[in-house]
Amino acid sequence: MPTNILMPALSPTMEKGNLAKWLKKEGDSIKAGDIIAEIETDKATMEVEAVDEGTLAKIVVPEGTSDVPVNDVIGLIAAEGEDAKLVAGAAPVAEAKPPAKSGGGAANEAKESEAVSAPAGLPQDRARTADAPAPAPVANVAHNGERIVASPLAKRIAKEAGLDLSGVAGSGPHGRVVERDVRSAMATAGRPAEAKAPAQPTPAAASPAAPQPAAKPAGASDEATKKLFAAGSFTEAPHDGMRKTIARRLVEAKSTIPHFYLTVDCELDALLKLRETVNAAAPKDRDGKPAFKVSVNDFIVKALGLALQRVPDANVTWTEAAMLKHTRSDIGVAVSIPGGLVTPVVRSADTKTLSAISNEMKDLGARARVRKLKPEEYQGGTSAVSNLGMFGIKDFQAVINPPHATILAAGAGEKRVVVKDGAPAVATLMSVTLSCDHRAIDGALGAELISAFKSLIEHPMAMLV
Repeated sequence: MPTNILMPALSPTMEKGNLAKWLKKEGDSIKAGDIIAEIETDKATMEVEAVDEGTLAKIVVPEGTSDVPVNDVIGLIAAEGEDAKLVAGAAPVAEAKPPAKSGGGAANEAKESEAVSAPAGLPQDRARTADAPAPAPVANVAHNGERIVASPLAKRIAKEAGLDLSGVAGSGPHGRVVERDVRSAMATAGRPAEAKAPAQPTPAAASPAAPQPAAKPAGASDEATKKLFAAGSFTEAPHDGMRKTIARRLVEAKSTIPHFYLTVDCELDALLKLRETVNAAAPKDRDGKPAFKVSVNDFIVKALGLALQRVPDANVTWTEAAMLKHTRSDIGVAVSIPGGLVTPVVRSADTKTLSAISNEMKDLGARARVRKLKPEEYQGGTSAVSNLGMFGIKDFQAVINPPHATILAAGAGEKRVVVKDGAPAVATLMSVTLSCDHRAIDGALGAELISAFKSLIEHPMAMLV
Protein backbone atom coordinates (compact mmCIF):
# COMPACT_ATOMS: atom_id res chain seq x y z
CA MET A 1 0.00 0.00 0.00
CA PRO A 2 1.49 3.39 -0.94
CA THR A 3 2.34 5.85 1.81
CA ASN A 4 1.09 9.41 1.65
CA ILE A 5 3.59 12.20 2.33
CA LEU A 6 1.66 14.84 4.26
CA MET A 7 2.38 18.51 4.71
CA PRO A 8 3.85 18.47 8.24
CA ALA A 9 3.10 20.83 11.10
CA LEU A 10 6.61 22.13 11.70
CA SER A 11 5.72 24.64 14.41
CA PRO A 12 2.94 24.97 16.99
CA THR A 13 1.41 27.90 15.11
CA MET A 14 1.63 26.46 11.60
CA GLU A 15 -1.65 25.98 9.73
CA LYS A 16 -0.34 26.31 6.18
CA GLY A 17 3.09 26.19 4.60
CA ASN A 18 4.79 26.86 1.30
CA LEU A 19 6.36 23.89 -0.46
CA ALA A 20 9.56 25.67 -1.45
CA LYS A 21 11.54 22.84 -3.03
CA TRP A 22 11.58 19.10 -3.66
CA LEU A 23 15.00 17.55 -3.00
CA LYS A 24 14.00 14.19 -4.51
CA LYS A 25 12.63 13.46 -7.98
CA GLU A 26 9.91 11.03 -8.99
CA GLY A 27 11.48 7.61 -9.22
CA ASP A 28 14.20 8.30 -6.62
CA SER A 29 14.73 5.77 -3.85
CA ILE A 30 14.02 7.08 -0.36
CA LYS A 31 15.22 5.85 3.00
CA ALA A 32 13.79 6.82 6.37
CA GLY A 33 15.57 9.98 7.50
CA ASP A 34 16.33 11.25 3.97
CA ILE A 35 15.70 14.96 3.41
CA ILE A 36 13.01 15.07 0.74
CA ALA A 37 11.70 18.65 0.67
CA GLU A 38 12.03 22.17 2.02
CA ILE A 39 8.98 23.80 3.62
CA GLU A 40 8.60 27.49 4.41
CA THR A 41 6.64 28.12 7.61
CA ASP A 42 5.55 31.45 9.02
CA LYS A 43 8.95 31.85 10.68
CA ALA A 44 11.54 29.64 8.99
CA THR A 45 12.52 27.47 6.03
CA MET A 46 12.90 23.89 7.21
CA GLU A 47 13.86 20.50 5.85
CA VAL A 48 11.41 17.59 5.87
CA GLU A 49 12.63 14.06 6.56
CA ALA A 50 11.04 10.90 5.17
CA VAL A 51 9.55 8.60 7.80
CA ASP A 52 9.13 5.62 5.46
CA GLU A 53 11.32 4.03 2.80
CA GLY A 54 10.47 3.16 -0.78
CA THR A 55 10.32 5.04 -4.07
CA LEU A 56 9.02 8.54 -4.61
CA ALA A 57 6.24 7.52 -6.96
CA LYS A 58 4.46 10.82 -7.40
CA ILE A 59 4.84 14.47 -6.49
CA VAL A 60 1.28 15.63 -5.83
CA VAL A 61 2.05 19.23 -4.90
CA PRO A 62 4.74 20.84 -7.07
CA GLU A 63 7.49 22.93 -5.56
CA GLY A 64 6.75 26.62 -5.33
CA THR A 65 3.16 26.02 -4.20
CA SER A 66 2.01 28.42 -1.48
CA ASP A 67 -0.44 27.99 1.41
CA VAL A 68 -0.59 24.20 1.43
CA PRO A 69 -2.73 23.20 4.47
CA VAL A 70 -1.15 21.02 7.13
CA ASN A 71 -1.91 17.30 6.56
CA ASP A 72 -2.59 17.72 2.84
CA VAL A 73 -1.08 14.98 0.67
CA ILE A 74 1.99 16.40 -1.10
CA GLY A 75 3.47 13.16 -2.47
CA LEU A 76 3.25 9.35 -2.65
CA ILE A 77 5.85 6.76 -1.69
CA ALA A 78 5.61 3.30 -3.23
CA ALA A 79 6.61 0.55 -0.81
CA GLU A 80 9.11 -2.16 -1.69
CA GLY A 81 7.62 -4.50 -4.29
CA GLU A 82 4.99 -2.01 -5.45
CA ASP A 83 4.93 -0.73 -9.01
CA ALA A 84 5.80 2.96 -8.73
CA LYS A 85 4.08 3.71 -12.06
CA LEU A 86 0.83 2.14 -10.91
CA VAL A 87 1.05 4.04 -7.64
CA ALA A 88 1.72 7.27 -9.50
CA GLY A 89 -1.31 6.70 -11.70
CA ALA A 90 -3.60 6.17 -8.73
CA ALA A 91 -5.22 9.14 -7.05
CA PRO A 92 -3.95 9.77 -3.52
CA VAL A 93 -6.35 9.15 -0.67
CA ALA A 94 -8.08 12.47 -0.14
CA GLU A 95 -7.64 14.21 3.18
CA ALA A 96 -10.76 14.90 5.21
CA LYS A 97 -11.54 18.52 4.29
CA PRO A 98 -14.93 19.65 5.53
CA PRO A 99 -16.59 22.84 4.35
CA ALA A 100 -15.22 26.08 5.71
CA LYS A 101 -17.94 26.29 8.38
CA SER A 102 -17.51 22.79 9.78
CA GLY A 103 -14.18 23.19 11.56
CA GLY A 104 -13.04 19.57 11.18
CA GLY A 105 -10.49 17.75 9.03
CA ALA A 106 -7.03 18.96 8.22
CA ALA A 107 -7.55 22.46 9.61
CA ASN A 108 -8.63 21.05 12.97
CA GLU A 109 -5.63 18.74 12.97
CA ALA A 110 -3.29 21.67 12.44
CA LYS A 111 -4.97 23.60 15.21
CA GLU A 112 -4.88 20.61 17.53
CA SER A 113 -1.12 20.47 17.00
CA GLU A 114 -0.97 24.15 17.94
CA ALA A 115 -2.89 23.41 21.11
CA VAL A 116 -0.15 20.99 22.23
CA SER A 117 2.26 23.86 22.78
CA ALA A 118 -0.21 26.63 23.53
CA PRO A 119 0.03 27.77 27.15
CA ALA A 120 -2.85 27.01 29.41
CA GLY A 121 -5.10 29.99 29.75
CA LEU A 122 -5.06 30.86 26.06
CA PRO A 123 -8.35 30.20 24.27
CA GLN A 124 -8.47 26.75 22.72
CA ASP A 125 -11.42 27.42 20.38
CA ARG A 126 -9.06 27.14 17.44
CA ALA A 127 -8.11 23.61 18.40
CA ARG A 128 -11.63 22.29 19.01
CA THR A 129 -14.60 23.86 17.27
CA ALA A 130 -17.63 23.29 19.46
CA ASP A 131 -20.32 23.76 16.86
CA ALA A 132 -18.77 21.42 14.29
CA PRO A 133 -19.95 17.79 14.04
CA ALA A 134 -17.05 15.39 14.37
CA PRO A 135 -16.41 13.27 11.26
CA ALA A 136 -17.45 9.66 11.56
CA PRO A 137 -14.63 7.50 12.97
CA VAL A 138 -12.93 5.09 10.59
CA ALA A 139 -12.37 1.85 12.46
CA ASN A 140 -8.85 0.44 12.38
CA VAL A 141 -7.65 2.61 9.51
CA ALA A 142 -5.52 4.75 11.79
CA HIS A 143 -2.88 2.06 11.71
CA ASN A 144 -0.43 1.32 8.92
CA GLY A 145 1.10 -2.04 9.70
CA GLU A 146 2.88 -1.68 13.02
CA ARG A 147 2.79 2.12 12.98
CA ILE A 148 -0.10 3.87 14.73
CA VAL A 149 -1.16 7.04 12.98
CA ALA A 150 -2.12 9.53 15.69
CA SER A 151 -1.60 13.19 16.51
CA PRO A 152 1.08 14.06 19.10
CA LEU A 153 -1.59 15.29 21.53
CA ALA A 154 -3.58 12.06 21.17
CA LYS A 155 -0.46 9.96 21.80
CA ARG A 156 0.46 11.94 24.89
CA ILE A 157 -3.02 11.71 26.44
CA ALA A 158 -3.24 7.99 25.67
CA LYS A 159 0.19 7.35 27.19
CA GLU A 160 -0.67 9.21 30.40
CA ALA A 161 -3.95 7.31 30.68
CA GLY A 162 -2.42 3.91 29.83
CA LEU A 163 -4.70 3.54 26.82
CA ASP A 164 -3.73 1.22 23.95
CA LEU A 165 -4.19 3.19 20.72
CA SER A 166 -4.32 0.07 18.58
CA GLY A 167 -7.98 -0.40 19.49
CA VAL A 168 -9.02 3.22 19.01
CA ALA A 169 -10.94 4.17 15.87
CA GLY A 170 -9.66 7.38 14.29
CA SER A 171 -11.87 10.17 12.98
CA GLY A 172 -9.08 12.36 11.58
CA PRO A 173 -7.65 12.38 8.04
CA HIS A 174 -6.80 8.84 6.86
CA GLY A 175 -8.35 7.51 10.05
CA ARG A 176 -5.77 9.38 12.12
CA VAL A 177 -6.43 9.13 15.85
CA VAL A 178 -6.99 12.59 17.30
CA GLU A 179 -7.71 13.91 20.78
CA ARG A 180 -11.49 13.51 20.63
CA ASP A 181 -11.08 9.80 19.74
CA VAL A 182 -8.86 9.21 22.78
CA ARG A 183 -11.23 11.10 25.08
CA SER A 184 -14.16 9.06 23.78
CA ALA A 185 -12.29 5.77 24.21
CA MET A 186 -11.27 6.72 27.74
CA ALA A 187 -14.86 7.55 28.66
CA THR A 188 -16.10 4.27 27.18
CA ALA A 189 -13.48 2.31 29.11
CA GLY A 190 -14.40 4.05 32.34
CA ARG A 191 -11.11 5.92 32.60
CA PRO A 192 -11.38 9.53 33.77
CA ALA A 193 -10.20 11.99 31.15
CA GLU A 194 -7.89 14.84 32.14
CA ALA A 195 -10.34 17.49 31.12
CA LYS A 196 -13.95 16.49 30.64
CA ALA A 197 -16.16 18.56 28.41
CA PRO A 198 -18.03 21.18 30.43
CA ALA A 199 -21.67 20.66 31.18
CA GLN A 200 -24.17 22.33 28.90
CA PRO A 201 -24.49 25.94 30.07
CA THR A 202 -27.76 27.26 31.38
CA PRO A 203 -29.55 29.76 29.16
CA ALA A 204 -28.27 32.55 31.40
CA ALA A 205 -24.68 31.33 31.09
CA ALA A 206 -24.88 30.92 27.33
CA SER A 207 -24.90 34.64 26.78
CA PRO A 208 -24.35 35.79 23.19
CA ALA A 209 -22.06 38.44 24.66
CA ALA A 210 -19.52 35.80 25.81
CA PRO A 211 -16.07 37.01 24.67
CA GLN A 212 -14.60 35.35 21.60
CA PRO A 213 -10.83 35.31 21.06
CA ALA A 214 -9.51 37.71 18.45
CA ALA A 215 -13.06 38.81 17.57
CA LYS A 216 -13.41 42.04 15.64
CA PRO A 217 -15.72 44.75 16.97
CA ALA A 218 -19.13 44.76 15.34
CA GLY A 219 -19.07 46.48 11.98
CA ALA A 220 -15.29 46.26 11.62
CA SER A 221 -15.39 43.97 8.59
CA ASP A 222 -12.81 44.42 5.85
CA GLU A 223 -15.36 45.98 3.53
CA ALA A 224 -16.66 48.33 6.21
CA THR A 225 -13.11 49.46 6.96
CA LYS A 226 -12.31 50.08 3.29
CA LYS A 227 -15.39 52.26 2.93
CA LEU A 228 -13.90 54.70 5.44
CA PHE A 229 -11.27 55.68 2.85
CA ALA A 230 -11.66 57.17 -0.60
CA ALA A 231 -11.49 54.69 -3.48
CA GLY A 232 -8.04 54.67 -5.02
CA SER A 233 -6.40 56.26 -1.96
CA PHE A 234 -4.82 53.01 -0.78
CA THR A 235 -3.35 49.76 -2.00
CA GLU A 236 -3.75 46.31 -0.42
CA ALA A 237 -0.79 44.20 0.72
CA PRO A 238 -2.14 40.74 1.70
CA HIS A 239 -0.95 39.40 5.05
CA ASP A 240 1.64 36.63 4.92
CA GLY A 241 1.71 33.72 7.36
CA MET A 242 4.08 35.45 9.77
CA ARG A 243 1.98 38.60 10.06
CA LYS A 244 -1.20 36.53 10.59
CA THR A 245 0.51 34.51 13.33
CA ILE A 246 1.86 37.62 15.06
CA ALA A 247 -1.57 39.28 14.95
CA ARG A 248 -3.38 36.22 16.32
CA ARG A 249 -0.96 35.50 19.15
CA LEU A 250 -0.65 39.10 20.32
CA VAL A 251 -4.43 39.60 20.34
CA GLU A 252 -4.72 36.42 22.39
CA ALA A 253 -1.96 37.54 24.74
CA LYS A 254 -3.54 40.92 25.43
CA SER A 255 -7.03 39.37 25.68
CA THR A 256 -6.15 36.52 28.05
CA ILE A 257 -3.10 37.66 30.05
CA PRO A 258 -3.71 40.33 32.72
CA HIS A 259 -0.67 42.58 32.16
CA PHE A 260 0.76 45.05 34.65
CA TYR A 261 3.91 47.11 34.22
CA LEU A 262 6.86 48.16 36.41
CA THR A 263 9.38 50.79 35.26
CA VAL A 264 12.77 51.72 36.71
CA ASP A 265 15.76 53.77 35.55
CA CYS A 266 19.13 51.97 35.52
CA GLU A 267 22.42 53.85 35.60
CA LEU A 268 24.67 52.56 32.82
CA ASP A 269 28.00 54.33 33.38
CA ALA A 270 29.72 51.44 35.17
CA LEU A 271 28.37 48.96 32.61
CA LEU A 272 29.61 51.04 29.68
CA LYS A 273 33.11 51.25 31.19
CA LEU A 274 33.17 47.50 31.81
CA ARG A 275 31.93 46.81 28.29
CA GLU A 276 34.76 48.91 26.87
CA THR A 277 37.30 47.02 28.99
CA VAL A 278 35.89 43.59 28.05
CA ASN A 279 35.88 44.37 24.32
CA ALA A 280 39.39 45.83 24.43
CA ALA A 281 40.61 42.56 25.98
CA ALA A 282 39.02 40.34 23.32
CA PRO A 283 41.60 38.16 21.56
CA LYS A 284 42.14 38.88 17.87
CA ASP A 285 42.79 36.61 14.91
CA ARG A 286 45.53 37.08 12.30
CA ASP A 287 43.45 39.67 10.50
CA GLY A 288 42.97 41.67 13.68
CA LYS A 289 39.31 40.72 13.98
CA PRO A 290 38.20 40.38 17.64
CA ALA A 291 36.79 37.05 18.81
CA PHE A 292 33.73 38.85 20.20
CA LYS A 293 32.19 42.29 20.66
CA VAL A 294 29.85 42.48 23.63
CA SER A 295 26.85 44.81 23.32
CA VAL A 296 24.71 46.46 25.98
CA ASN A 297 21.93 44.07 24.97
CA ASP A 298 24.17 41.10 25.85
CA PHE A 299 24.53 42.53 29.36
CA ILE A 300 20.73 42.94 29.55
CA VAL A 301 20.12 39.31 28.54
CA LYS A 302 22.68 38.08 31.08
CA ALA A 303 21.30 40.33 33.84
CA LEU A 304 17.71 39.15 33.29
CA GLY A 305 18.87 35.51 33.35
CA LEU A 306 20.70 36.04 36.66
CA ALA A 307 17.82 38.06 38.14
CA LEU A 308 15.42 35.18 37.49
CA GLN A 309 17.78 32.89 39.40
CA ARG A 310 17.94 35.34 42.29
CA VAL A 311 14.12 35.58 42.32
CA PRO A 312 13.12 32.01 41.36
CA ASP A 313 9.44 32.53 42.19
CA ALA A 314 9.28 34.88 39.19
CA ASN A 315 10.86 32.33 36.84
CA VAL A 316 7.51 30.67 36.18
CA THR A 317 4.82 29.87 33.64
CA TRP A 318 1.10 29.93 34.42
CA THR A 319 -1.09 26.93 33.62
CA GLU A 320 -4.65 26.37 34.81
CA ALA A 321 -3.64 23.32 36.86
CA ALA A 322 -0.31 24.40 38.31
CA MET A 323 2.54 26.90 38.26
CA LEU A 324 5.52 25.69 36.23
CA LYS A 325 8.66 26.68 38.15
CA HIS A 326 11.68 26.73 35.84
CA THR A 327 15.18 25.81 36.92
CA ARG A 328 16.88 27.46 33.92
CA SER A 329 16.79 31.02 32.65
CA ASP A 330 16.05 30.66 28.94
CA ILE A 331 15.78 34.20 27.59
CA GLY A 332 14.08 35.03 24.29
CA VAL A 333 15.39 38.05 22.41
CA ALA A 334 13.07 39.84 19.98
CA VAL A 335 14.73 40.17 16.55
CA SER A 336 13.20 42.30 13.81
CA ILE A 337 13.15 40.61 10.41
CA PRO A 338 11.52 41.60 7.10
CA GLY A 339 7.76 41.37 7.54
CA GLY A 340 7.69 40.83 11.29
CA LEU A 341 9.76 39.55 14.19
CA VAL A 342 10.96 36.32 15.73
CA THR A 343 12.25 35.58 19.23
CA PRO A 344 15.23 33.20 19.29
CA VAL A 345 16.01 31.85 22.75
CA VAL A 346 19.36 31.97 24.57
CA ARG A 347 19.23 28.83 26.69
CA SER A 348 20.64 29.00 30.25
CA ALA A 349 21.60 32.64 29.80
CA ASP A 350 22.48 32.87 33.50
CA THR A 351 25.35 30.38 33.15
CA LYS A 352 26.84 31.65 29.87
CA THR A 353 29.62 34.20 29.57
CA LEU A 354 28.93 37.55 27.98
CA SER A 355 31.13 36.62 25.02
CA ALA A 356 29.20 33.37 24.52
CA ILE A 357 25.87 35.23 24.62
CA SER A 358 27.22 37.81 22.17
CA ASN A 359 28.37 35.24 19.61
CA GLU A 360 25.22 33.13 20.02
CA MET A 361 22.97 36.13 19.44
CA LYS A 362 24.91 37.11 16.32
CA ASP A 363 24.39 33.60 14.93
CA LEU A 364 20.73 33.35 15.94
CA GLY A 365 19.96 36.84 14.66
CA ALA A 366 21.62 36.22 11.29
CA ARG A 367 19.76 32.94 10.76
CA ALA A 368 16.48 34.46 11.98
CA ARG A 369 16.68 37.12 9.27
CA VAL A 370 16.93 34.47 6.54
CA ARG A 371 14.35 32.22 8.29
CA LYS A 372 16.77 29.38 8.97
CA LEU A 373 16.03 28.89 12.67
CA LYS A 374 14.92 25.49 13.92
CA PRO A 375 11.68 25.40 15.98
CA GLU A 376 13.58 24.49 19.14
CA GLU A 377 15.63 27.68 18.70
CA TYR A 378 12.64 30.02 18.94
CA GLN A 379 10.05 28.06 20.93
CA GLY A 380 9.70 28.06 24.70
CA GLY A 381 11.85 30.19 26.96
CA THR A 382 11.03 31.50 30.44
CA SER A 383 11.19 35.26 29.78
CA ALA A 384 12.19 37.66 27.01
CA VAL A 385 13.91 40.94 26.19
CA SER A 386 12.67 43.51 23.68
CA ASN A 387 15.19 46.31 23.12
CA LEU A 388 14.27 49.39 21.08
CA GLY A 389 17.07 51.52 22.48
CA MET A 390 18.95 51.50 19.17
CA PHE A 391 15.98 53.35 17.65
CA GLY A 392 16.14 56.09 20.27
CA ILE A 393 12.99 54.93 22.10
CA LYS A 394 13.12 56.11 25.71
CA ASP A 395 10.62 53.66 27.19
CA PHE A 396 7.74 51.41 26.11
CA GLN A 397 5.61 48.49 27.28
CA ALA A 398 6.09 45.12 25.59
CA VAL A 399 3.39 42.48 25.17
CA ILE A 400 4.10 39.20 26.96
CA ASN A 401 4.91 36.35 24.57
CA PRO A 402 3.24 33.13 25.84
CA PRO A 403 4.26 30.90 27.56
CA HIS A 404 6.36 33.53 29.34
CA ALA A 405 5.12 35.31 32.46
CA THR A 406 7.36 38.36 31.94
CA ILE A 407 9.03 40.41 29.24
CA LEU A 408 11.55 43.23 29.73
CA ALA A 409 11.35 46.30 27.47
CA ALA A 410 14.63 48.23 27.30
CA GLY A 411 14.90 51.81 26.10
CA ALA A 412 17.84 53.93 25.00
CA GLY A 413 20.67 54.94 27.29
CA GLU A 414 20.82 58.73 27.50
CA LYS A 415 22.54 61.43 29.49
CA ARG A 416 20.28 62.88 32.18
CA VAL A 417 20.70 65.21 35.12
CA VAL A 418 20.35 63.34 38.41
CA VAL A 419 20.92 64.17 42.05
CA LYS A 420 23.99 62.59 43.66
CA ASP A 421 25.07 63.40 47.20
CA GLY A 422 22.62 66.28 47.24
CA ALA A 423 24.02 67.92 44.12
CA PRO A 424 23.09 67.74 40.43
CA ALA A 425 25.18 65.42 38.29
CA VAL A 426 25.06 63.93 34.82
CA ALA A 427 24.60 60.16 34.42
CA THR A 428 23.74 57.76 31.61
CA LEU A 429 20.33 56.25 32.39
CA MET A 430 18.28 53.54 30.70
CA SER A 431 14.57 53.14 31.38
CA VAL A 432 13.35 49.54 31.48
CA THR A 433 9.77 48.29 31.89
CA LEU A 434 8.89 44.81 33.10
CA SER A 435 5.54 43.48 31.84
CA CYS A 436 4.14 40.83 34.21
CA ASP A 437 1.38 38.22 34.00
CA HIS A 438 -0.62 39.03 37.13
CA ARG A 439 -1.92 35.44 37.30
CA ALA A 440 1.62 34.23 38.00
CA ILE A 441 3.40 37.27 39.45
CA ASP A 442 2.06 39.76 41.97
CA GLY A 443 3.24 43.35 42.25
CA ALA A 444 5.74 42.80 45.07
CA LEU A 445 7.29 39.81 43.33
CA GLY A 446 7.60 41.71 40.07
CA ALA A 447 9.21 44.61 41.94
CA GLU A 448 11.71 42.20 43.50
CA LEU A 449 12.63 40.84 40.06
CA ILE A 450 13.14 44.23 38.40
CA SER A 451 15.11 45.43 41.45
CA ALA A 452 17.44 42.43 41.10
CA PHE A 453 17.87 43.27 37.42
CA LYS A 454 18.62 46.94 38.20
CA SER A 455 21.24 45.95 40.78
CA LEU A 456 23.05 43.71 38.27
CA ILE A 457 23.01 46.39 35.55
CA GLU A 458 24.37 49.04 37.94
CA HIS A 459 26.98 46.67 39.42
CA PRO A 460 27.95 44.72 36.27
CA MET A 461 31.05 43.10 37.76
CA ALA A 462 28.61 40.78 39.59
CA MET A 463 27.83 39.24 36.17
CA LEU A 464 31.44 38.16 35.73
CA VAL A 465 31.83 36.18 38.95
